[in-house]
Amino acid sequence: MGMTMTQKILAAHAGLGSVSAGQLIMADLDMVLGNDITTPVAVNEFERAGFDGVFDREKISLVMDHFTPNKDIKAAEQCMQCRTFARRFDVKHFYDVGRMGIEHALLPEQGIVKAGDCIIGADSHTCTYGALGAFSTGVGSTDMAAGMATGQAWFKVPEAIKFNLKGSLAENVTGKDVILHIIGMIGVDGALYRSMEFMGEGLASLSMDDRLCIANMAIEAGAKNGIFMVDEITEKYMKDRVKGEWKVYAPDDDAEYAEEYDIDLSILRPTVSFPHLPENTRTIDEVGDIGINQVVIGSCTNGRLEDMALAAEILKGRKVHDDVRAIIIPATQQIYKECIKNGYLDIFIDAGCVVSTPTCGPCLGGHMGILAEGERCVATTNRNFVGRMGHVKSEVYLASPAVAAASAVTGKISGPDEL
Repeated sequence: MGMTMTQKILAAHAGLGSVSAGQLIMADLDMVLGNDITTPVAVNEFERAGFDGVFDREKISLVMDHFTPNKDIKAAEQCMQCRTFARRFDVKHFYDVGRMGIEHALLPEQGIVKAGDCIIGADSHTCTYGALGAFSTGVGSTDMAAGMATGQAWFKVPEAIKFNLKGSLAENVTGKDVILHIIGMIGVDGALYRSMEFMGEGLASLSMDDRLCIANMAIEAGAKNGIFMVDEITEKYMKDRVKGEWKVYAPDDDAEYAEEYDIDLSILRPTVSFPHLPENTRTIDEVGDIGINQVVIGSCTNGRLEDMALAAEILKGRKVHDDVRAIIIPATQQIYKECIKNGYLDIFIDAGCVVSTPTCGPCLGGHMGILAEGERCVATTNRNFVGRMGHVKSEVYLASPAVAAASAVTGKISGPDEL
């Protein structure tokens, strides 16, 4: 029996001719990632285990993004612990305030991850890098500690689900709408410990920013990872960023899939995920009249340049509703600079938005946008669990930047067509 993309990457990194679903393997790692929340736990385990060195200073990335700029004393101490560790072992890819970005936007942008890589990160949305044709998955901080020391991690080879994409996205329909549609279709456990593998002629309709968004939210369907076939769009994206060579893995014709789905991109509509699970989806036509108090456009899911451009297009010449707080968070310093260069920041500020330095802050209810009891937020983030962005009696509605920007103007959940 042939292998899927994920199985081929895992076999290559385990030094095996082939692997099959359910098999336990030990694989070599190309990158180990941590942030300011998970790295301190990993460092404690690293030291407790008596490790005295890292396996490769160029294959570890530590990104200070969750509670930075530091929101309190504890956050400051966590970052200091990360900073001390990075300096001790001369970690090449250490990103601090002023040089950082939201980790899952920063690493692809900087060419640190690439097609064919095997990547772990102590953050569940590490699955983002599958957009580049890599195997990447989130792990616990203990596995991160072992990975930093040994350069290896163990895996149970996952089964796979094949998503055959066809057609093209309509105007103001984005990768966010695609993944929300899929999660609404299969559920938050519909891909549990499986690989979500995306292919088909419909890939031509998806930009890299769309793909990064879709792969990012594979975990919200319970997946071990999400991965895209590498095509000309992927190669063009990596060409000017990645230093060194990458390797493309395509599935065998006789690869075995646990399930297969055909997704017609052309019929998708802007989609909104209602509280309190990402699977609770409705199209914009089914939303009804729901007033809101806050909008957040940003995060590792939708803080990239195309997201900023789409929000700016909708907000240009308009004003944020008097009852709404609109928070815009470019995901990296480079994206922030491009927003300045393209005039997006002027548009956002003139509309009545606040623009933040790159941070994960509001997404996880950390800072920079906490919700009070009874408040509703339309967010381009990836989770809307109970209390995710603040009070347990607040509500988060997940949507694309287009829907979020339009909602900021109208004061209720709205599509761009309603402006």
